[in-house]
Amino acid sequence: MAEILKTPITVVHVLACLFLMVVVLLQPGKSGGMGAFSGAAAQQVFGGRGAGNILTKISWVTASIFFVTSITLAYLSTSSDDSLAKRSPTKEKKGPPTTQVETPPAPASSK
Repeated sequence: MAEILKTPITVVHVLACLFLMVVVLLQPGKSGGMGAFSGAAAQQVFGGRGAGNILTKISWVTASIFFVTSITLAYLSTSSDDSLAKRSPTKEKKGPPTTQVETPPAPASSK
């Protein structure tokens, strides 16, 4: 069941992350100057102070979605009944390779 939920939540998480970056960069600075992309264009579209209020609300909602998906993904990744040792594939432990060294035959005595 958790595997079914992980993929859509991960997609929402990544989209929220990207959208949050864009929204934060669009917000005008405290000096009322320009946002990262174009503060003048944001003021023309939203009005004088409208850009700050709308973008602030959008950033709060997007940040909330980001945090909820982060916590949910963290819970889903740790909520398995199996321990990590049980989930990892078991490999047979092999010691160092043993090579059989043949002793050379004793030299023939020359008498």
